[in-house]
Amino acid sequence: MHLIRTRESEKTLTRISALFVFAVLASAVNAFPQARTVTANIDVSKTGAPISKYIYGQFLEHGGDIVNNGIWSEMLVDRKFFYPVAAGAPTPPPVLGNAAGNPRFRRTPTRWWAPVGGAENVTMDKKDPYTGDQSPLVKVDAKDPHGLSESGIAVRKGKAYTGRIVLAGSPGAVVKVTLIWGKGPADRQVTTIRTLGASYRKLPLRFTAAADTDDATLEITGTGTGEFHVGAVSLMPADNIEGFRPEVIAALKQMRFGVLRFPGGNFVSSYEWRYGVGDIDKRPPIFDAVWHAVQPNDVGTDEFLTLCRLLGVDPYITVNAGFGDAWSARELVEYTNGSATTPMGKWRAQNGHPAPYGVKFWGVGNEPWGDYQMGAMSLPQFELKHNTFAKEMRKVDPSIKLIAGGAMPDVMEGADQARRINGQYVPDYLSAADWTGQLLLNCLDNIDMVSEHYYASGTEHTDMKLQKKVPIDPPLSFLEWQRAPAVQVRAKYEHYQEYLKRIPALRAKPVPIAIDEWAYFGGGPNSYKTVPAYAWAFHEMFRHSDIFQMGAFTFATAMMSQNRTEATLNPTGLLFKMYRDHFGTIPVEVSGDSPQPKPRFPAGGDQPAVNPGSDTYPLDVSAALTEDRKTLAIAVLNPSDSEQSIKVSVNGAKVAGAGKLWRMAPDSINATVQVDKKPEVQVEEQSLGALPETITVRPFSVNIYSYPVQ
Repeated sequence: MHLIRTRESEKTLTRISALFVFAVLASAVNAFPQARTVTANIDVSKTGAPISKYIYGQFLEHGGDIVNNGIWSEMLVDRKFFYPVAAGAPTPPPVLGNAAGNPRFRRTPTRWWAPVGGAENVTMDKKDPYTGDQSPLVKVDAKDPHGLSESGIAVRKGKAYTGRIVLAGSPGAVVKVTLIWGKGPADRQVTTIRTLGASYRKLPLRFTAAADTDDATLEITGTGTGEFHVGAVSLMPADNIEGFRPEVIAALKQMRFGVLRFPGGNFVSSYEWRYGVGDIDKRPPIFDAVWHAVQPNDVGTDEFLTLCRLLGVDPYITVNAGFGDAWSARELVEYTNGSATTPMGKWRAQNGHPAPYGVKFWGVGNEPWGDYQMGAMSLPQFELKHNTFAKEMRKVDPSIKLIAGGAMPDVMEGADQARRINGQYVPDYLSAADWTGQLLLNCLDNIDMVSEHYYASGTEHTDMKLQKKVPIDPPLSFLEWQRAPAVQVRAKYEHYQEYLKRIPALRAKPVPIAIDEWAYFGGGPNSYKTVPAYAWAFHEMFRHSDIFQMGAFTFATAMMSQNRTEATLNPTGLLFKMYRDHFGTIPVEVSGDSPQPKPRFPAGGDQPAVNPGSDTYPLDVSAALTEDRKTLAIAVLNPSDSEQSIKVSVNGAKVAGAGKLWRMAPDSINATVQVDKKPEVQVEEQSLGALPETITVRPFSVNIYSYPVQ
């Protein structure tokens, strides 16, 4: 994931946000008037490459607490004591590198362990810690409890919570672990531990809350004589599913999104995977300098692969090609895919997973083209590194699919990386600053897919004369703002066509694209606002399904509205689910009588020469058969804020019988789905008769019509 998109964009965020609010929310100003009824011709006899289920894929990164709070069930912060026990908020290490001037990376913990019974009685043992660099050491006496506590824990009435605490101490010390959910003496439950010894032991915890609160406290105190050490402590809802939040698993599992990418993102470039396997309590907490947050290493390789199993999706692991080395990457492949007789396979078996996982998809590094990346290097050096990684990783498992860290001219321009390499803002094809082009030239034998990223913006564009990003003025119309993510897909398609012209070996061995990070800025959390835009991006990928064969949306947690105890699919998640469930897999040709308008801006970099969309303007239509070719799905997107009509004809097959309609068409573009409110967006299902000659679709709606074919 980009730390920065451009060096100019940070300076203009405030102005861009203002322009966005003016342009997008004022839909009455930008309304698209209803024009004549357009025609769409669907030719079922003309089909394309199958649409991969991996197009609907998702991405997870250890960015702050995205994983630790977003999907993992752990309720305690800093459960292995990276920070000392202190009365006030701890001071995190300084922000480093290009993120140093960006306030969004300056995270100060909002929850921490505080002393109980006097700070002078709690010190940090750095000589013999249980894990990491330090463990709390508490001196006790017979009169007053001494220890530590953490507040801000969310519990619900009648719900059970289980966990464990790792303790060592003097035989004369008695430790009490108390869950407190109110101010009264009865608003608590206590576990008493009297059997301490010199060696650390894991001891179980179990509580049942008797009230609802988001500010419960876990208190660990001791009395008696001597002292006690706390090595680690954990608390989770008892209904967790192998450590994961059950409500999150239930929400995400509905989507059947095909593939999940992990562990980064920028995070991976300084990630030591060995810290994330083995005894979960002994894994050391680390400070992630990329996202300026403590990582407990609770969700590592085995947990990620467990998550993929629970969700029914294929794993995609990115290896550390920043600070990392080829030998470590090879050992990670052996850990996941090697037999139990190999050194790493034996370690995996000892960790409770005797059978190989068989991980197929492997990314070599993340955004290695960025000067902000940990371990950044020149392109010629990285080409050598990629080939070295590939050689070592395939020694372990020749069947793996390797995904190269590419960046076409749109990315090298958008992140302002080409200029530092060869002085060009938009690099020439196959120049020293065309990262993807050079990888395809020099590493093609070791590439099965090429990774491409984009984060679309509907409020700024490339000014080729000024050689920088500038605000769009006047702002885009409502419809054109919705087009922006599909524009990025189309730009990558056009760049790929240029590579095919210039690289003969690529024509002999086509390498598909994995857009394994993508999103659209400006929608707002849990809003419908960007849903039509995402549908349009899907349609553009479907139109070129031979090239676009994988996606990984940033992030899987962005598919949900959630709080600390509940989760449900938000409008974006509902859209992904609707297409995965009801759209076909064999795309068919769609033509029409109303071409899309020409692009507003000159071609180059992230601006394609041709606008995305079918010849059904202002609508966009995509169609596909199911795998058995017995059902035809017709997706009609209306990205305008006016009702539109379209005549649909089907050739090459007979549409027979009654059909179905699945539709997302809320009353407001700003409609939301939030866990604590009545949902304002839903996927409507409607039974239909024969396919009507003319279809009328609501403003900013996404519609999938499904009919049997003969």
